Amino acid sequence: MSLSQPTKRKSRWPRWARRGLLENIATAIIAIGFLMLFQPFALSLYTYSFITMLAGTVMFIIVSKFPE
Repeated sequence: MSLSQPTKRKSRWPRWARRGLLENIATAIIAIGFLMLFQPFALSLYTYSFITMLAGTVMFIIVSKFPE
């Protein structure tokens, strides 16, 4: 019986296209949409807040399938 640990495979994806960074960007987009929703000053920001949060959520769902 071998006591060696299985080696992790190196991902061929570029460093910028891996899950960690892009999940953080998607979370920031969702947070920006949330702030746009709850600000009382500009109606145009309020109008586009749902689209911004939806885009961030879709990005998060897609990026969560990427390798680490």
